[in-house]
Amino acid sequence: MKKKFWLTTEPITINDVYEKVVRPEAGAVATFIGTVREFTKGKRTLFLEYQAYVPMAEKKLAQIGDEIAAKWEDTQTAIVHRTGKLAISDIAVAIAVSTPHRKDAFEASRYAIERIKEIVPIWKKENWEDGTKWIGDQKEKVSYADELPSKEEMEND
Repeated sequence: MKKKFWLTTEPITINDVYEKVVRPEAGAVATFIGTVREFTKGKRTLFLEYQAYVPMAEKKLAQIGDEIAAKWEDTQTAIVHRTGKLAISDIAVAIAVSTPHRKDAFEASRYAIERIKEIVPIWKKENWEDGTKWIGDQKEKVSYADELPSKEEMEND
């Protein structure tokens, strides 16, 4: 069987994720698709760039699958995240969770996207009309640019 937790540079097809979790025992399959939006906090985005530490990112995605299995009974989870340059409306992440009941499928899917943003080493670079900025974490609480020394500080070292 192909991987259930992976990163790709190719466009994501939701059916590829869905097929990894659909099964006769499941009465529900919840999917989440995260796409590149055009406006973020009033700024027009031209495109995004995602980079990741792939071996660790895939391990962390699998960890999320394990957490879901421990928290919700009889689940199957698949997660894919894209890296590289993504255009507006491209799929950045797709999650599928199958469970016997819909409530668990919805809850586990939401849990998965929140955990991805918390623990998976994937970074994005926002490319706007007026500049760029690397986002230090996917919850957008830390910017790598905010941590870099200024030009003056670098010249004085």
